[in-house]
Parts: sequence; structure tokens; C-alpha cells
Amino acid sequence: MGRILTSVTIENRDGPSPAPAMRVEALVDTGASHMVLPLAWKEKFGVFSSELEDEVQTASQQMENAAICGPAQVTVDGFRNTQTEVVFLDMRPGADGEYLPLVGYTVLELSKIAVDMVGHRLILGRHFEVRRARARGKG
Repeated sequence: MGRILTSVTIENRDGPSPAPAMRVEALVDTGASHMVLPLAWKEKFGVFSSELEDEVQTASQQMENAAICGPAQVTVDGFRNTQTEVVFLDMRPGADGEYLPLVGYTVLELSKIAVDMVGHRLILGRHFEVRRARARGKG
């Protein structure tokens, strides 16, 4: 399995004007639910209109405190932007001293992005995944 890195712009939609924004390189992680940013960057975005402290489970099965903030506009380069929440988590920088934010499946789905696992790239999805519920006992 390869790694897919992409450029993402994150903006606090209800912050001070002009809205604080940040452009970053992020890892596409379909196991993550949200756009995950390092807690060390939270102050750069100003005050969000909605901030919630909660526990989240990481890929290593650890429970960590996180700040879930919004609304934020998240734009993956080349795709439509979306309004969503972002999760600020205490992350450790890599060996190069840089943080590696994560783009989770919520951002991908809301932006109509599909992951091409063979080509290791992001592509435009054809449609939103919406399924109609069926009544029990009816085909």
C-alpha cells in the first residue's frame, strides 16, 4: 500500500476577518474520520465558533484528548471545498521536525473524492454515496 500526500487548505469560517487559513501537505488516511491537525497549530486559526473537547481513539488504539472545532472550510487541491469540523490532536512531529496532518474519509466523501488505490492518487468521484433504506421483509 502506498502513501498519498495532498495539498490541503484549511480555513476558520467564523474566525476573525480575514479568516485565518493554512495550506499544508497532508496524508490521506481512510481510517481517520476527520481532518486531523496538530494541536500546536490550533492558535493559528483563531477562535472557532464551535469548540468541543472530547476523547478520540487513535490508530494505535490509544484514547487521547482532542479539540473538535468548526466550522472550517477544507479544500483539497483540485477538488470542491467542504464545510466540516477539524480535530486538533497532540501530535508528534516526524524526524524532519514537521507534522503530518491527516485527511480523513469525511472530507473525502463531502468533497466527492475517491481514492485510486492502483494509481495511488485522488480522483473525482462520480456521485455521493447515498443509499435508500429498505423496509424489512421487502426485497
